[in-house]
Amino acid sequence: MTSTALSSSLSAPTINRPNVVAVGTIVWLGSEVMFFAGLFAIYFTLRSTSPGLWEAGTEKFDVTFALINTLILVSSSVTCQFGVFAAERLQARRTGWSPAKWGMVEWFFLTYALGAIFVVGQVYEYSILTSEFVTLNSDAFGSAFYLTTGFHGLHVTGGLIAFLLVIGRAYAVKVFTHRDATSAIVVSYYWHFVDVVWIGLFLVIYVLQ
Repeated sequence: MTSTALSSSLSAPTINRPNVVAVGTIVWLGSEVMFFAGLFAIYFTLRSTSPGLWEAGTEKFDVTFALINTLILVSSSVTCQFGVFAAERLQARRTGWSPAKWGMVEWFFLTYALGAIFVVGQVYEYSILTSEFVTLNSDAFGSAFYLTTGFHGLHVTGGLIAFLLVIGRAYAVKVFTHRDATSAIVVSYYWHFVDVVWIGLFLVIYVLQ
């Protein structure tokens, strides 16, 4: 190989391949979009065929409570993103007590707490509605409500487990690397998706009614 060819090969730009895990997560979330689209379709279909049930059922909602619970979940997306910012600068742990010096672990712990509060709030709402005889088997309204919100609650719970795994991994490794940061970023994709889906559910179920 001549010196000119060698110089040309050394100066050739490096191709940055997309992260396989991140791409796979995005593709999987695409399938999740279709899954929730099906749940929305079921909800709207049953609602259009039984409008009387929906009018009677939605009167039992505590919209203010649902709004507060929604704001808690939405705020968890903000804290999650701060955790991502810390992971991107490879800061796993805090360097001080101020939130400005928190690392990924502290922000993800806060995100986990907010997500857990949301789940507890949803369970509390279920208990109130059940006491008013709105159950999964009560009628079409109950079936549609518990199917859509219940599957979403399961997704939130899955996200909480993922946060614990990422946090545990950050404690286990001696050096926080780009690979660990990628795991945090991938979890954030999932969490933001879950939050966006809930905003849609909240608007359809509690606001539009």
